Amino acid sequence: MQNRKIILIIAFFCVLKLTLHLIADSNSGFQGDELLHIETGNYPSLGYMEFPPVIGWLAFIQNQFHSQSVFVHHIFSHIASLLILILIALTTVKLGGKAKAVFIVLLCILTAPAFGRGHQLFQPVVFTHLFWLFSFYQLVRYVTTLDKKYLLYLTIGVGFGFLTKYDIFFFIIGLTGLLFSKRTRTSILQKDIWKYILLLLVLIAPNVLWQYNQGFPVFDMFSRLYETQLDKLTIVGVLESIVISLNPLTLFFWAGGLIYMFRTKNNFIYRPIVLTIVISIALLAINKSKAYYFYPAMITLLIFGSIWFEQKILSKRQWVLFPATGLLILSGIVLIPFGLAVLPLDTFIKFAEIEKKGNRYEIEYTEYYSKSKWEKTMEGLQNVYDSLTINERKDCLIWGKHYSQAGGVNLFRGNYKIPKAFSYHGSFYLWSPEKGELPKTIIAFSHGEAGIDFFQSFFNSVVPVKRIYNPYADDEKDLWQTIYICKEPKLNFEQLKTEFKTRIFE
Repeated sequence: MQNRKIILIIAFFCVLKLTLHLIADSNSGFQGDELLHIETGNYPSLGYMEFPPVIGWLAFIQNQFHSQSVFVHHIFSHIASLLILILIALTTVKLGGKAKAVFIVLLCILTAPAFGRGHQLFQPVVFTHLFWLFSFYQLVRYVTTLDKKYLLYLTIGVGFGFLTKYDIFFFIIGLTGLLFSKRTRTSILQKDIWKYILLLLVLIAPNVLWQYNQGFPVFDMFSRLYETQLDKLTIVGVLESIVISLNPLTLFFWAGGLIYMFRTKNNFIYRPIVLTIVISIALLAINKSKAYYFYPAMITLLIFGSIWFEQKILSKRQWVLFPATGLLILSGIVLIPFGLAVLPLDTFIKFAEIEKKGNRYEIEYTEYYSKSKWEKTMEGLQNVYDSLTINERKDCLIWGKHYSQAGGVNLFRGNYKIPKAFSYHGSFYLWSPEKGELPKTIIAFSHGEAGIDFFQSFFNSVVPVKRIYNPYADDEKDLWQTIYICKEPKLNFEQLKTEFKTRIFE
């Protein structure tokens, strides 16, 4: 009877979560990074400049549909989000939780804005959550049974997690917690741990070798990230962001889970699991990680918190379940639209009471308005291209300063008669032409992150011919897109490749 209840609870939340994501698909366009990830599917590889290869492999499959649909390019994200719910439920049960604990933890996940957007977009985030939680589930199974097959599954999980997003490295280091318990340390040493380490190295070696051959560009990216963003973060600021993005009401559960982990009667058995979580979180904090890097670890705290709530609170006061459920649902109704585009843009602006500041609304998440933005951009590029003479159009290409600009052109150009785009930003650097002369005419465009002087470094003639207004820009620099006609190139493709070799992430 208990198992049937749990299955029904899981099914209910899976259907509800998928429904919300499909509604969001219909209300939104693509977030900028997604346009890069979609483009990687045209160049499946063992690695990319910013991230490991799994996102490119998945994009390759999705690209076989030759679709510009948001839904098509979110298929794997939706599948992963449902598998995450199932893994959370299975882990909760394995740690001693019953139906009420499963219900509470899944409700916390559903009502947290962090797991709306994070599990919606076609980004490595949702897939690293999947592999992190799969690995955590195998860790729990191993610690509770000491069956070596779960060590094998754990190794495979963290291996594919590494090939998805490098931040699972913090979880891998956290697994040293297994060595602080005599029970698990003895078991591991008896099970030829070197075999599992070797398997992990074999799994990640192709990507590490790819990074080595490219000069480890991921380190350059992290260096740039620390320079522009991470060094400005504070522990208080990150903690505040975590509390808000996870839904402030869930603080009651994950804080309770944190305390419960250390006080549970099974602490002797659970100690390696607890140490893995604590070490992972500590390393994330020491390295000034953004709030969303903590989310997989916070899910594990929510799991313990739901068990604590069921065993320590509901066992004495079952009636508490009803107000707790009601408050979470009400908070979810208010917060979900801030993490998932379940409302049309105009409705969201009214719902969120966003007032126009000067000449724009400030919408933080670009996918809310990117559909209309890209329609204007593509129409603008089409008009500029049509204004060229036949000779100028002959070998013309489009230069997108930011990878999202080049990715968007290449995704949507099938509906327009415009040339392919290239860029020297991020992984697009890998796919830019290696040799040959630049066409005599290039159409270039950028946001405020690069002005006319950027393109004047590479062309003798640069003329701004069109500006596209974005009334929803969150940042002043994104208020206008400028399209330029560039002529008389100063460098060829080979020289440009050399010029941008150390400027890939600028």
